[in-house]
Amino acid sequence: MSAYSYRAARQDGAIVTGAIEAESQSHASETLISRGLLAIAVTPADTALRRAASRRDLAIVFRSIAALVSAGVPLERAVFASEALASGMLRDTLASGRGRLREGATFANALSVGRGVVPGLVLGMIRAGERGSQLGNALKQVASQLEQEADLVARVRQALTYPLLLAVVGAASVLVITTVVVPRFATILADVGQQLPPATRLLLGTSQLLSRLWIPLLLSAVAATWSAIDWVRRPSGRKRVEAMLLKLPFIGSVRHALATARVLRALGNMLGAGMPLLPALDAAREAAGDFAIAERVMRCRERVVQGATLVGALEREEALTASALQLVRVGESSGRVAEMALGAGNLAAQEAERGLRILVTVLEPALIVTFGGIVAFTAAALLQAVYSLRPGF
Repeated sequence: MSAYSYRAARQDGAIVTGAIEAESQSHASETLISRGLLAIAVTPADTALRRAASRRDLAIVFRSIAALVSAGVPLERAVFASEALASGMLRDTLASGRGRLREGATFANALSVGRGVVPGLVLGMIRAGERGSQLGNALKQVASQLEQEADLVARVRQALTYPLLLAVVGAASVLVITTVVVPRFATILADVGQQLPPATRLLLGTSQLLSRLWIPLLLSAVAATWSAIDWVRRPSGRKRVEAMLLKLPFIGSVRHALATARVLRALGNMLGAGMPLLPALDAAREAAGDFAIAERVMRCRERVVQGATLVGALEREEALTASALQLVRVGESSGRVAEMALGAGNLAAQEAERGLRILVTVLEPALIVTFGGIVAFTAAALLQAVYSLRPGF
């Protein structure tokens, strides 16, 4: 007997977690089913959490498996044929999962052996498809979800690459000017013996401070950055930072749109795979990628349990952007929530991308003006000192 930790949904939609002893992972899932629970994730209790595979790698693998299964290839052979497309822990997880498939385990339970390699959202969608005998469609939805997430992350990184590069190069240039160039002028001006202009004295004082204390300042900056990163990694710190970012005038709207896209795409795919609304909302909360939005979705789920409509709960908690909420409202009134949720998620992703482009458009000239102003101040202070020298010195 081995110990397994599980996360499952009751018949009323409530999510429960716990531990169970069973001979195998599939037997643990069967035991949960006999207790009236729908298993969302069943993992060995003694297996260390691993890093999730990249969305792009997962999308390629599941697109291949989905195509082969839809063509009539048995699942085990489809997984074996797709192993060549994977690498590292994902490939090991597929190989181990294929062995569990031969033992009679479901595909979701077979993949959960590599704890953390395949995200829980993906496992939930596959499990829902298996329950509804729609594994092929569920795999296609998984691949689409992963591809959309990978494209969204790639666009965000691409949009922020140039501003970050500009900030690093600008900071390095200012550091070289203040610690290498200015001290040479300081040596020349020190021999003159005249009273220097205030701007020049300020520049020389700053340069001397950086030249003498750059090592302690650098160590302090590294320590402060490390402490800040460590604090943000903690749930409490990350929750506070993300809540603060969500309130910012422009950045908050972009983050809200990004989280809305993730939530609605996950919700639409879950519902399309046959998962009930409450477990689908719980999985969508995990896909939000933002603690503040995830908490809002959790409160929405609680309101739905109490009898509120989905749109009413989402509107009350402001979990989605206004435009996306309108599409979900249309879907709820027409009985096409899954389809309209996917459409609303795509719309929110487009809004986020437009917002990012505007943000980058504003950020780039702001950085150029900032670093250009520092260089201009340095040049003006040095020239002012030169022009202020009296003849005879």
